[in-house]
Amino acid sequence: MPVNRQITLASLIHGNPTPEHFKLVESAMPSIEEGEFLVRNLYLSLEPAIRGWLEGKESYFPPIPIDGVIKGPTVGRVVESKNSQYQPGDIIFALNRWEDYSVVDESAILLEKLSPKEGIPLSYYVGPLGGSGTTAYCGLHEVGQIQAGQTVVVSAAAGATGSMVGQIAKQRGCRVIGFVGSDAKAKLITEEFGFDAAINYKTAPDLAAAVNELVPDGVDVYYDNVGGAILNAMLTTMKVYGRIVCCGMIADYNQTDNRNPITNLWEVVARQLTMQGFLQFTYHDKVPAALAELEGWIKSDKIKVVEDITEGLANTPQAFGRLMSGATTGKALVKVD
Repeated sequence: MPVNRQITLASLIHGNPTPEHFKLVESAMPSIEEGEFLVRNLYLSLEPAIRGWLEGKESYFPPIPIDGVIKGPTVGRVVESKNSQYQPGDIIFALNRWEDYSVVDESAILLEKLSPKEGIPLSYYVGPLGGSGTTAYCGLHEVGQIQAGQTVVVSAAAGATGSMVGQIAKQRGCRVIGFVGSDAKAKLITEEFGFDAAINYKTAPDLAAAVNELVPDGVDVYYDNVGGAILNAMLTTMKVYGRIVCCGMIADYNQTDNRNPITNLWEVVARQLTMQGFLQFTYHDKVPAALAELEGWIKSDKIKVVEDITEGLANTPQAFGRLMSGATTGKALVKVD
């Protein structure tokens, strides 16, 4: 009989995640009940947000318990169904788990029935046409309220979401500057993704000064994936009435007991800034329109995609550790064997 391989949490994580924090187990094939359908997961999306669910602390989702299966977005194919809305062969994106097979019903978070377009790899639907792309799109438009001619700065600019933020902003006629962690990533975002400039935060002696040199009249929109020192510096570079889109705080994900201090919050008052956090599932109704536009840009090569694909479910913990150490470029994902 076939089994269902699953990645579970072996121990709570404090600091950088390593393979020892996880365990590969085999369980019986799950069965479905009325209203449910069984999905064979094909690609797992590796997300920094998952890190916050692995140390036993309450967040916007309950923490994953010891021996619990790790949650994460996946793209998969329906193989069995007791739900008339979902048939075998349908391609599904949803917040499932790190496993071969997931039981899904219509209460699943981020659930979308996909219609993959010819010429677009299926893996793109966990990245630029999945959570990364729609998060970038909705954050810029719904929270950032971007307009042509404005200046947008984004952190983690060579990552899955940051690279999409920059390219979407360029399509909207904005000037775009990205923070990255290496000269190679700076070259990538300027030469391949079309950013106007890049700042290596590891070598720039003064982050605020580096931004002010490029944008002396101030930044309209800062899309924050990192928090920490970069957010603290960006608070001093914004225009009056500027908007800060708070998408992630990856600088603190591995050190939640000793978070980076933010000392420049007075600038929110002084510059009359709008600083708003958002979670993508709040904007679920905006996803279809976002996907339609993103698909068009990708098919016409106006948006370029870089993927970091790890082969094999068993290698997921190692791949997740690489993501959380900043070693990946573009969208990190796992192709399930």
